[in-house]
Amino acid sequence: MTAGDARHPGRPRVSYSVVIPTIGRRCLTDCLEALAAAAVPAPYEVFLVDDRPAADGPLDTVGAGPLTDRLRLLTTHGRGPAAARNAGLREVTTPWVVFLDDDVRVGADWGSRLADDLAAADPVTVGVQGRLTVPLPADREPTDWERCTAGLQDAAWATADMAYRTQALRKAGGFDERFRRAFREDADLALRMMDAGWKLTRGSRSTLHPVRPADRMVSVRAQRGNADDALMGHLHGADWWGRAAAPRGRLPRHLAVTVAGVAAAGLILGGRPRAAAVAAGVWALGTAEFAWARIAPGPRTAPEVVTMIGTSVVIPPLAVRHWAVGRVRHRGAAPWGVGP
Repeated sequence: MTAGDARHPGRPRVSYSVVIPTIGRRCLTDCLEALAAAAVPAPYEVFLVDDRPAADGPLDTVGAGPLTDRLRLLTTHGRGPAAARNAGLREVTTPWVVFLDDDVRVGADWGSRLADDLAAADPVTVGVQGRLTVPLPADREPTDWERCTAGLQDAAWATADMAYRTQALRKAGGFDERFRRAFREDADLALRMMDAGWKLTRGSRSTLHPVRPADRMVSVRAQRGNADDALMGHLHGADWWGRAAAPRGRLPRHLAVTVAGVAAAGLILGGRPRAAAVAAGVWALGTAEFAWARIAPGPRTAPEVVTMIGTSVVIPPLAVRHWAVGRVRHRGAAPWGVGP
């Protein structure tokens, strides 16, 4: 900290840097424009980490505007957001580092509120989370994908806007790079920091997280996260859901529905049609309940209903498969930064 903030003489100045991992999406321009307009006091440096597996050209950084001279470009070649954040973390020289996703837009007073948040952090507070807002349609009910994205508003320690003490984060080894998707790597880090005796809090700054455009199969691809849940269970125990303030999800129901479906097929092949009918009925009821749970709160348009029905059939077995693969793959995983 230095003597004070020239724009706000009564408030101590807090030195910070920003790290933004990106895969070159168009939303990056909006993210940089919002940061350039709102970052007062300005960050010491902004590390833009290009994580495209194969770059097809330079990143469009025109949105950085007055922050262009503070912009530093790094590359991680498709190693995932955890590795991209760690690449930026290694270069940070300020006491605090703020992680932003490339699809967010910080609020108009973000910089001043961030300064307040960091200045108010007591010595045992290692991280301060921004408050996320997901804009939803005003003229209709949100779709399944929009509701899933809106869940970020209540998510704990989401790195869409999260500030950490730089040295403490480095000492912890940064983000666990075995989490290759933008999923659970933030919860894992938060649990490790809290287990080490640190405290995390929510700040006063606000950030907009628009819903990304997505195709009809986005919910199917999202089931890969079940492998990350398996890793979380191995690293943090069966109670990690509660300690990380994470929703439990439907994996137990998916497992029951999948077992019923497999049993029905097996019983048919085994010449037991009555038992197979019972198992098939359980599968059908479970699948119908899942589909309706996704359809009922939504807009119920024909495309949405068709998508929910189709994906509700394939999601349970796919979720179970990813979870099982994760259990096997990570069965010998050591805590991040420990062991081979």
